[in-house]
Amino acid sequence: MKPIVCYVTDRKAPGAADSAENLVARIRAATTAGVDWVQIRERDMPTRELLALTKAAIGVRGAEARIVVNDRLDVALAAGAAGVHLGGASLPVREAVHWLRAGNAPAEFLVGVSCHSVEEAREAEDAGASYAFFGPVFDTPAKRSYGPPQGIARLAEVCSAVSIPVIAIGGVNEENGTECESAGAAGIAAIRMFQESRTPETLKRAVARLHGDT
Repeated sequence: MKPIVCYVTDRKAPGAADSAENLVARIRAATTAGVDWVQIRERDMPTRELLALTKAAIGVRGAEARIVVNDRLDVALAAGAAGVHLGGASLPVREAVHWLRAGNAPAEFLVGVSCHSVEEAREAEDAGASYAFFGPVFDTPAKRSYGPPQGIARLAEVCSAVSIPVIAIGGVNEENGTECESAGAAGIAAIRMFQESRTPETLKRAVARLHGDT
């Protein structure tokens, strides 16, 4: 299978869109470039606005990307998103998975988890998570609060410790993303890579490189 490329939104990050309307345009550009997933990570956005944004992202014409909502399981289900991504302060993964698999969501509904160690990745897998984000792999302002970069060797250790897909995040771009994939990552997730000023052609080439198409 080709590597997963995920755009994680953050309208307040440097160089980001400052409105929901502009953010939808960013999502449209990313999906047009060929990303596989978009994670709506706007945790401070009021519920109604977040629901409208998620529906707008799902409704982007011609988009084939899966839309996943960070933290807000209620919004993900109400909007008809493809999944939810849970962090340390979110719903307990095991309880969320148990409730969802009891017929409260489609069988293919994704439950992702943010992990920062082998132990956390194993716990996520044991709880029934569909995939794990691991990072920060490289230095990035958005992830400095989670500690120093973990590096490629630690990423490889996590990938070999679990059977669920591991997505590398934290300072990842088209230059170092292939290194993450060589370490065993099922794909990469990025914020800045998609929010930097790029032409549609350069963004498409970046995604193609991460997919191994160039």
